[in-house]
Amino acid sequence: MTVLILSAIPDVHAQAVMNALAAQGASAELLDLSEFPTQLAPSIACEDGKRRFEFRRRGGGALDLDSISAVWWRGPQSFRPTEGMEEAHRRFVISAAMNAFQGLHQALHAFWINEPARDAMAARKPYQLALAQKIGLEIPLTLVAHDVDEARRFLRKHEGEVIYKQFMATSATWRETPRLKPDDESFVEAAAHGPVIFQQHVPAVADLRVMAIGKEFFAAAADVRDAVHPQDASMNLDAKYAAHELPPEIKAKLGALMKRLGLVYGAIDLRLTPEGSYVFQEINPAGQFVYIENATGQPIAATLARTLSTKHAA
Repeated sequence: MTVLILSAIPDVHAQAVMNALAAQGASAELLDLSEFPTQLAPSIACEDGKRRFEFRRRGGGALDLDSISAVWWRGPQSFRPTEGMEEAHRRFVISAAMNAFQGLHQALHAFWINEPARDAMAARKPYQLALAQKIGLEIPLTLVAHDVDEARRFLRKHEGEVIYKQFMATSATWRETPRLKPDDESFVEAAAHGPVIFQQHVPAVADLRVMAIGKEFFAAAADVRDAVHPQDASMNLDAKYAAHELPPEIKAKLGALMKRLGLVYGAIDLRLTPEGSYVFQEINPAGQFVYIENATGQPIAATLARTLSTKHAA
């Protein structure tokens, strides 16, 4: 049986798990969905009470999807139709490709990390925060606003202690999470164009990255007291992470969150306050881990590989 990883070919996280699978003697395939449907074509046949599900490469070769025992939905790329196609035809091809691929993945009898529908739902920040709060995790004071006056009141109420977050950053819109000043009207006015997230800044002694894989947790902490960007861990590229032992009650609550979200894998961000509280920030169902493994030596890729190679669909 074969483990299938869906991501970009150069993805270091996919490559790390591919290497770990090979070291464990497991068969694995890495597919880039941007090759679908121009270079990678589905072949679906249901005849005489039998079925054949394959991905065929234009240059030859095929992957029997019935041989797939597990799939890692790591970072599937967008479909890429033929260049120069008219927009109406392009939309048609993408729609057909989406329907064909969704039908294939739903028909696979495979174990998923994570099942795509659950992965997509778990990535929605308001849902994460609401579940985390219900489970008993501490979360930042949060306002999701599509009203300028409401946003302005929140900014004034927590003067100098408000950060602004995007729902979903893209390569074109990504920026550092800013800590707002009382006169930062441009961020407040953004609420007029669509929902935006405002949160009260959480003072911290450390930023934590927690890799949850099934019932296992690999936590690492970086001291942020003298960090250049104390409100945005992703900007502190020289942060030194060290393995961190989570309190049992925090592990239990994170485990409950994973279960409620229906996730097998997730990268969780927490902040450790000077008072010793662990404040939930967010969870990324396909978050990065290689930098944590390199810093701490924790066997994250190997654990992911073992989970993929030994688990089976229910």
